Amino acid sequence: MKRPLALDSLRPVFHTATQVTCRGLRWVAPVFALGVLLAGFSAAQVLTIDTSGKGPATANGPVDRQFMQITPTHVALSKTPLDVKTKLAIVRTMQAEQGFAMRPFPAGHKGLTLVANGDLSPAGEAYLNMVVSNGLSAKPGGRLVVTDVKIDHNKMIFDLNDGPDAKHRFLRHVQIGMGPDITNPVVADDGQEPVGSRLTLAFKGGIPELTGDQVKALLAPLISFDVKTPVQAYTDTLPKPLKEAILNHQVLVGMNTEMVMFSKGQPVNKIREMDGQMPVEIWMYGRPPETVDFVRINGNRVIRVEIAPVGQPMQVFTKDVVTPMLQGTPAAVEAENQNVHIIHEGDVERDPNKEAPAAPPTLAAPGEKLPTDSNPNAAGQMKPVHFPKQQPDNQPGVNPDDQQPASSGGSGGSQPAAGQQAPASQQPAGQQVPASQQQPAGNSAPTGSGSSTGSSGQSAPPAGADSGH
Repeated sequence: MKRPLALDSLRPVFHTATQVTCRGLRWVAPVFALGVLLAGFSAAQVLTIDTSGKGPATANGPVDRQFMQITPTHVALSKTPLDVKTKLAIVRTMQAEQGFAMRPFPAGHKGLTLVANGDLSPAGEAYLNMVVSNGLSAKPGGRLVVTDVKIDHNKMIFDLNDGPDAKHRFLRHVQIGMGPDITNPVVADDGQEPVGSRLTLAFKGGIPELTGDQVKALLAPLISFDVKTPVQAYTDTLPKPLKEAILNHQVLVGMNTEMVMFSKGQPVNKIREMDGQMPVEIWMYGRPPETVDFVRINGNRVIRVEIAPVGQPMQVFTKDVVTPMLQGTPAAVEAENQNVHIIHEGDVERDPNKEAPAAPPTLAAPGEKLPTDSNPNAAGQMKPVHFPKQQPDNQPGVNPDDQQPASSGGSGGSQPAAGQQAPASQQPAGQQVPASQQQPAGNSAPTGSGSSTGSSGQSAPPAGADSGH
């Protein structure tokens, strides 16, 4: 039967141990007392430290969203196995390819493992433990270079930034010699430890026939091979509200110094002071008469933002709004989904029984009323356009080229003016022009508009009349 250890029962033991120290064993008493204290402490609380990086996928507290599980891709893969020709094409495409990290890449021999159209391993707290224990090789938004590609029957291994292993990790420790004449190592060691990372792309059932673009699409959750600026590459790894704040040059409480640098750049001035027992660094942006921003930073986080516009009271922000975004809480996910706007490609069909017709295009501002809105018949109001009806081609009068000129005797024909001779094409055959309408020989009508007899309305004199009369 077990009994609780009482201090009264230890008094004879301590008294005996004290007597033993007088005989020359002075270390017995303190060692025995220390053992009793450690035994009592171990019975009260047990501490476990995981240094293997294989901890559970869940944690007591929320994990940063950059260490959470990824969203699987949906890349259509062929069922034909990979051949030698396609294998060489993939190696040529991916070798020395540059991209940007979308997640933190840990150093270490094992690295990350991504299943094609599947999950990432490790994820959650195990992912965080790997970064903490092995170190960080590339941060989100950092540049990555594929320095080596190895293709196995069911996986592809990519070494990034010269990989996590030294090129000659065994030969640099081998020396050849005998006696005192020991030569240098077979391969000289430059003393620099590798800082690269490793990524394994695993396939279930073997690697299928695929192209280099498909490999890049499968690696898209971890590496972006698009052409981007450093600011765009970094902000693409952040939640949408935080990305918009950085691109709009706004500083939020909870940002780290790197986010502040991408958002505002180098500060105009830095001031260090003590806020009680807490050291604070103040970054100042802007100079009067411009708006001046005071960003208070403790360690690596923004704890207070003060905005001082000219002629207005100072605005103070102390609520942390960035941490919920980075932790991926349901409130942050819901807020991010509210900003999603779906764009339909092409013309959207509207149901006239359920939806109102689309408003016509206008240059007026939203909500602005024009003077013509009250009068629907006013000029400038958009109305339906009526097109003329199509007539059959065999109907007379459709083609203007087929119309015959009207005769002079017809009721609808146009008669030539007085004093002018009708053209030969308009004179009927076998019909002479009356003498009253003929001009005298050798006397042509003036061409001027002011002296023309046809235009003055006076008829020409008959033939044989005295011109001087």
